[in-house]
Amino acid sequence: MFRRPVLQVLRQFVRHESETSTSLVLERSLNRVQLLGRVGQDPVLRQVEGKNPVTIFSLATNEMWRSGDSEVYQMGDVSQKTTWHRISVFRPGLRDVAYQYVKKGSRIYLEGKIDYGEYMDKNNVRRQATTIIADNIIFLSDQTKEKE
Repeated sequence: MFRRPVLQVLRQFVRHESETSTSLVLERSLNRVQLLGRVGQDPVLRQVEGKNPVTIFSLATNEMWRSGDSEVYQMGDVSQKTTWHRISVFRPGLRDVAYQYVKKGSRIYLEGKIDYGEYMDKNNVRRQATTIIADNIIFLSDQTKEKE
């Protein structure tokens, strides 16, 4: 059922040269992240001199699973793990909307790409950081409206 569409998608990302050719193989790659979760802190807008401003906030995603081999559902059988993601928004329009409307506790869906970087902390120690660069945000709920 899905064989033909999958092959069409794969053909868009991979281009093969003939086996007899010694030329470079050209291929595309994909760096795509989709997250659905709750905002952990109100966003902050940062701007370092000479660089573009960025809106930064954290997003929590939860993974739940049943522990044990029991066929009967019991409340104690469910385990959960929360993962925190650092979200950065650079796109000018989206950056401003995120700064204004994203609030702690809001449930959002976002798409973007993953970025790995390094920085020097206050003690001059090299640290590694993983960041999600958001390029689309969909607001699913607002924590303040849910309490009313």
